[in-house]
Amino acid sequence: RPLSKEESVDIDYAKKIVGELARLDIGQTVIVKNKTVIAIEAIEGTDEAIARAGVLSKRGFVVVKAARPHQDMRFDIPLVGLETIEAIIKSGGTALAIEANKTLLIDRKEILELADEKGLAITVV
Repeated sequence: RPLSKEESVDIDYAKKIVGELARLDIGQTVIVKNKTVIAIEAIEGTDEAIARAGVLSKRGFVVVKAARPHQDMRFDIPLVGLETIEAIIKSGGTALAIEANKTLLIDRKEILELADEKGLAITVV
């Protein structure tokens, strides 16, 4: 589904933040609602950050994932799998934005089918 205006605004806001997090090698995911950072990924990983966002904001957040600027894509590729999509849906997220050409979708077909079925918007930035 297409992004809502609010989701687009939150994704634009989150892109700047996730870029800094990745540059500082803190994490690769930021979760935002109403231009407010709800959670950032650190050592716990993406799915745990998403779960924390669900506890803190209930519904309507966006998840933005990006690679580190000088990431060695041969060994450490940012990934999004079916479990991450399920975590976003379960926790109340409404949109996922991934960095173009730098994030790998595992089980792409299943991810897109589930996202479509549950109304989760997925876009590239």
